[in-house]
Amino acid sequence: MKRIHWWQPTVVLGLVVAFWYAIAAWYDRGKELAFVVPYPHLVFQEAVTDGMFREQLLENLFQTVVVTATGLVIAAAIGMTWAVLMSQARWLEHSLYPYAVILQTIPILAIVPLIGTIFGYEFTSRVIVTVMIALFPLVSNTLFGLASVDRAQRELFRLNGAGRFTTLVKLQLPAALPAIFVGLRTAAGLAVIGAIVGDQFFQRGTPGLGVLIQVSNSRLNGAGTFAAIITASLLGVVVFLLFGLLGRLVTGKWADQN
Repeated sequence: MKRIHWWQPTVVLGLVVAFWYAIAAWYDRGKELAFVVPYPHLVFQEAVTDGMFREQLLENLFQTVVVTATGLVIAAAIGMTWAVLMSQARWLEHSLYPYAVILQTIPILAIVPLIGTIFGYEFTSRVIVTVMIALFPLVSNTLFGLASVDRAQRELFRLNGAGRFTTLVKLQLPAALPAIFVGLRTAAGLAVIGAIVGDQFFQRGTPGLGVLIQVSNSRLNGAGTFAAIITASLLGVVVFLLFGLLGRLVTGKWADQN
């Protein structure tokens, strides 16, 4: 097991904070632009000691978590099913994979108005944007894992009379688990981005962090804007680490044996 050296990222964090203070001091020279890059301690005060803003931040964070989790679950179900179908036959892969690539290259911001017109401007549209952004890594990584099973193992299953379903459940899916969790970790971070993007464009319904970022920015509240942005980033880091830990718990022993 690799040893984690916490002092290294801590040193980098210290350098980033010092650089941040330097930029904030430069902007502070012109008082009319001081809100653009506030001092880090002002951001901390806004997020922690300002009770009204802290309560709003937590409420919006909760809504973003709900949208992120919902979109990620739907994306995982669609993406893994899509990949399983493609893994069963070459003609299916050739027929369906191009559309996964097309979905990945669609400019989300260009079709956001269309999504809002069709599905409304509340929770459903936010989830759809999240799914579209998070889907491709799940499709591509799951398909890679399913297709990378050793040929000799496939032949062994075939010689023992195992059908497609048995081979899929007992051989391909277990072998694909490491790749699936890589896809989940990537998609989890993208799902947070999707939730923020959807939130900023669909202003109706319960607001999330995206709305808080826009509102704080429109009020020239630089500390509040940075606090919301950092909170969104930390949410992405948390879900990334969560799926990384879950992946190690599920595949750790299996990976050690192979």
